[in-house]
Amino acid sequence: MAFDGITIANIVSELNQNITGGKINKIAQPENDELIITIKNQRKQYRLFLSASASLPLIYLTEANKPSPMTAPNFCMLLRKHIGSGRILSITQPGLERIIRFEIEHLNELGDICRKFLIVEIMGKHSNIIFCTEDDQIIDSIKHVSLNMSSVREVLPGRPYFIPETQEKENPFDLTEEFICTNILTKPLSCAKALYTSVTGISPLMAEEVCYRARIDGGLATDGLNDLEKLHLAHLFLQIIEDIRNGVFEPNIVYKGREPKEFASFSLTQYQDYTIVSFSTISEVLEKYYSEKNLITKMRQKSVDLRKIVQTALERNLKKYQLQQKQMKDTEKKDKYRVWGELINTYGYGLEEGAKSFEALNYYTNEMITIPLDPTLLAQDNAKKYFDKYNKLKRTAEALEKLLEETHSEIEHLESIATSLDIAISEDDLAEIKEELMDYGYIRRKYTGNKKVKITSKPFHYISSDGFHIYVGKNNFQNEELSFKFATGNDWWFHSKGQPGSHVIVKTNGEELPDRTFEEAGRLAGYYSKGRQAPKVEIDYTQKKNLRKPNGSKPGFVVYYTNYSLLIEPDISGIQQIL
Repeated sequence: MAFDGITIANIVSELNQNITGGKINKIAQPENDELIITIKNQRKQYRLFLSASASLPLIYLTEANKPSPMTAPNFCMLLRKHIGSGRILSITQPGLERIIRFEIEHLNELGDICRKFLIVEIMGKHSNIIFCTEDDQIIDSIKHVSLNMSSVREVLPGRPYFIPETQEKENPFDLTEEFICTNILTKPLSCAKALYTSVTGISPLMAEEVCYRARIDGGLATDGLNDLEKLHLAHLFLQIIEDIRNGVFEPNIVYKGREPKEFASFSLTQYQDYTIVSFSTISEVLEKYYSEKNLITKMRQKSVDLRKIVQTALERNLKKYQLQQKQMKDTEKKDKYRVWGELINTYGYGLEEGAKSFEALNYYTNEMITIPLDPTLLAQDNAKKYFDKYNKLKRTAEALEKLLEETHSEIEHLESIATSLDIAISEDDLAEIKEELMDYGYIRRKYTGNKKVKITSKPFHYISSDGFHIYVGKNNFQNEELSFKFATGNDWWFHSKGQPGSHVIVKTNGEELPDRTFEEAGRLAGYYSKGRQAPKVEIDYTQKKNLRKPNGSKPGFVVYYTNYSLLIEPDISGIQQIL
């Protein structure tokens, strides 16, 4: 996550366009380390979110609000007293530091015009929001830092405010190509590391991006570069710095599938194989990125128990299936015992009493074989013994055949539920999966007398490039509903071949589907399957009228005897989703 000086520069640029000159209307402190400041400017209202959280410091404009405590904290009350009706004169960033200074003009108790600074430091666990006088004396801060906590700088009322010089880094706005080539790209480090450890505000991600644009491996040692490559790298780096100076940014989020991987204020060309979504403002990027990241983390935490139940049941059934297969293999010798019994009955009339074996012609293979005998039994009793073994193994094989089918069906069902858990994006999705696990006895249902929780989870809804509506089931219940209740005879059905995955339905409305829609539906079926990480996935597709559901089968299980196939890349970028 590249919350570096470049991102801060992008935020400052955006804030200057929207709230500089605006009047502070409201200040709230919903959490111990958070502020929400409402600003009115040019007949519009803006809500600025500030967080000095050690785990997730943030600053961006948002439309969302959070409930505030009944009694405002002291820091909030102090800000209301001094700058509650103040006007924002300027918003600046020193160098490319992860620091934003708000210069605010207000009237004091005597009615005189005064100026104060609200300084936001986005520095990981050292993040803070500091309120200062015009001559940089600290009035108060959202987090107090004493010398016991930091030997570098105290952040306490009455202390002078300064930016701690913890690292000897260069201001990127003062750099030249010659300086970069001779002083930075000569350090005994990799190219990317030499950049981000030498220049203020540059993250490893952006250092790697500069190297990628220069067609240089970021992990290559600087002494592996020739003079021309150094000059080219320095030139591209300064181009980005010039764009920052001029306020030219390209806010975007890089997605790996549905999961946000990175965000940046410049296009990340190093992620060409991923989906890059551009936004008009960095505030949109930050709010969306962190909310989606938070949702994914939350969903993974909430699905842990369900995953454990499914995984335990799956491992148990896989072990059972292996044991049943071994037992079935042991029954393969049953036909040998039947043949031995038949041959003893056919040729055994001349056997001597107490014989331990005898040779006979196997009329099925036309080969001579040796048949072991129990010397204490007569020929007909030896034959009966072999027929008994044959019948016992035959009955075992018949029973195992049914058991293997049931266990295999159980494994397929559990694997499909595991895939559903990977697809789930909301608590309603998890609730529907949990309901299925309870229906099939994997989770004990608790009868509390309360009404059943209403599940509002719905299938994914996409629109193809040609305007056809495509629906994707998130779990087995939805797959069942889509395939046998929602789809009509001429609608098309898609599913990954030989592995668990979503049922994908394309509504045709009686029209012929273009090839592009077939391809997009196939990509969706491949992506929402167990094979989503594979480079290619084989997809079966057929019309709904060709689907059949066997009696007593699990939800989402279908059979079909007429179908087409296609090999597709499971990439859904560019397919429009309806939310």
